[in-house]
Amino acid sequence: QPFRLAPTSECPPGPPGAQVRLAVLGARGVGKSAMIVRFLTKRFIGDCNLYSRLVHLDGDHIAVQIQDTPGCIQVQEDCVQVLDSLSRCVKWAEGFLLVYSITDHSSYQSIQPLYQHIRKVHPDARTPIIIVGNKADLLHARQVQAKDGLQLANELGSLFLEISTSEDSQGVCDVFQYLCKEVSKLQHAGSTDRRRSSIIPRPKSPNMQDLKRRFKQALSSKVK
Repeated sequence: QPFRLAPTSECPPGPPGAQVRLAVLGARGVGKSAMIVRFLTKRFIGDCNLYSRLVHLDGDHIAVQIQDTPGCIQVQEDCVQVLDSLSRCVKWAEGFLLVYSITDHSSYQSIQPLYQHIRKVHPDARTPIIIVGNKADLLHARQVQAKDGLQLANELGSLFLEISTSEDSQGVCDVFQYLCKEVSKLQHAGSTDRRRSSIIPRPKSPNMQDLKRRFKQALSSKVK
């Protein structure tokens, strides 16, 4: 059954277990900020950095925090600080959107190194990562074919979707819905694992007769 994820008012971070942390990564100009704003407000507007909204996820109120990220991912001397910021964001987030523009082949080429960087920080293969080809409405300027995006996603073991942030708010919502759901499933699985590991088996009661017998044997050996 599909679940309902409706943006509401801005909110502070929720309590542990009721919060989903997402990051949207990609090259400069691919439409990351526009995607986030479209999802949270249904509007198509400009830039921001960290977004926090209270949403309804399958009947529950969940605090969804979405981190917009810098576009620079190349290892260059003047980008070291930006890369450090990107690494901190990757450590912070629990689910990821890797976004490229179908009109910019270089942005498509940035997806694989971003994916590899995430996997170094989050080696758990269950960490959800979705590859998104944005600006699907600009077909006249297409540089990356849909089959290329799908092939890359298959190679990396990720979900792939082409969307138009400027024209299709439902497509944007579908991407974030799926990612929120996958992160929530992973959180619940981790919570179950922690509860299981915290159960300490009760020690068996000592056999008093056996202890007395062994104590007498030790005394007898000392006397001899």
